Amino acid sequence: MRKADDNTVVKELISSVREFLRERDWERFHNPKDLAESICIEAAELLQLFQWQTPVEAATFIEDSLKVEELQHELADVVIYCLSLANTLELDLTNCVLNKLRINREKYPAEICRENAQP
Repeated sequence: MRKADDNTVVKELISSVREFLRERDWERFHNPKDLAESICIEAAELLQLFQWQTPVEAATFIEDSLKVEELQHELADVVIYCLSLANTLELDLTNCVLNKLRINREKYPAEICRENAQP
């Protein structure tokens, strides 16, 4: 199966989410506070899929197609709300991510982190 991630740009995802919301007139409900809350709620639902599992059990998640489908849905919900928040605040999500990676590279140099990595 061809991966859509290989050929999709963030702009297309943002546009698809914006269109979905406009078709339902839901944009009027999307304020930064509620969107931030929704991100947390959906992230908690994603986390709940792994609740009480050992790291080994969690690593086998991918072997159960029903669990994978649930995971995909919850992960999509988180991303959709993140895209919606970026849209609402008119933030350039790509620049947000790239800037944060730049900050983290300075804060956590790879050679130091590799040397101090513990299992």
